[in-house]
Amino acid sequence: MARKSTPTVTREELLDEGADAEFRVLVHDLLAFSARIGAVESGLGNLIGMTQTQFRIVMSTAYLQASHGVGVNALAEHLHFSGAFVTSEVNKLVSNGTIEKTNDPVDRRRVRLKLTAAARRHLEDLKKFQAPVNDVLFSSITRDEFVMLRSVMSRLVSHGDEALALLDFYSKTERKEAV
Repeated sequence: MARKSTPTVTREELLDEGADAEFRVLVHDLLAFSARIGAVESGLGNLIGMTQTQFRIVMSTAYLQASHGVGVNALAEHLHFSGAFVTSEVNKLVSNGTIEKTNDPVDRRRVRLKLTAAARRHLEDLKKFQAPVNDVLFSSITRDEFVMLRSVMSRLVSHGDEALALLDFYSKTERKEAV
């Protein structure tokens, strides 16, 4: 007979009759899907000669730039990356002619980022692969489920940041106690 272990969560909403088995399945499914969506992102980037991270930055720049470009901080916030990391990656994309930087007209200390014409053409050409791959990736969900998933994932990302901060606190506390 299997021994009942202490659950890894305590919120009743996440437990089934006091057990966390369904929660564990959810976490592992989320991890598996995350790996697959990352592999798709990497594969799409490879088709146009970019790393996964570069592809993510380029896609987000395309989405956010509008007619005036997007700032590094807004791009970093959207991607949940640090500003320094985005700056480093953007500099590579500027060097290879994918992104162009211009000074912000309001605050000359800041830069605005936009895709070059060549990058926009690459993304347009990529859609013939990207659209069917994305369609398959999300083929099992309805419109209502998509809307709910979008809402849930946004909240989970935010709480993920809070959980990381709590884990960092615990980690620092445990290290001090061990000394």
